[in-house]
Amino acid sequence: MIARGLWRLAKGERAGILDFGAGLENFSASIAPLIAFPLVGAAVVAMQGAWQLGLISFLSRLAGVLVLPVLTFEFARLFGREHLWLRTATALNWSFWVMPPMLVLAAIASVGLEAVGLSELGAARVALCIMVGYLLWFRWFTLRAGLGLGVWQALLVVAVSTAAIVGLMTLPFMFGVGGPLPVLPSS
Repeated sequence: MIARGLWRLAKGERAGILDFGAGLENFSASIAPLIAFPLVGAAVVAMQGAWQLGLISFLSRLAGVLVLPVLTFEFARLFGREHLWLRTATALNWSFWVMPPMLVLAAIASVGLEAVGLSELGAARVALCIMVGYLLWFRWFTLRAGLGLGVWQALLVVAVSTAAIVGLMTLPFMFGVGGPLPVLPSS
């Protein structure tokens, strides 16, 4: 049901939101991997001797993961749709899995753009902008379908949540807290 819901939402079908459960257990299952991956990454960094950086990295990513469902609830409450927030938050959490295929498509698009004359860097930038634009559209569409929001309401939620996520995940590193991210050794 989850993959079908993601596919339907990705194609712009509002009914795809109904493929996501609206229970607490559904939400818990959707957020677990979003917490587990940063935890494992932080453990790897900590095992390299940078435990403070690992901790800061984990906490910033944890805050970035948790802020979307919190803001979704607050906006749902503000717009009188709090009864719809759990299903919407669950779908938004699962939407993380749209990113890997989008990265593959962006890489393919980048190669195609290079073939028609763009520089490697230019092609990568264009492909990345298209991917980010689509992912923002996907979040906007999911919010509209899930909470029944208007165009501008959903745009407001996307703008505020994106700014909050980016801020929470990058601010600690912008001010030198924990130092620069380490480069993991290649195998």
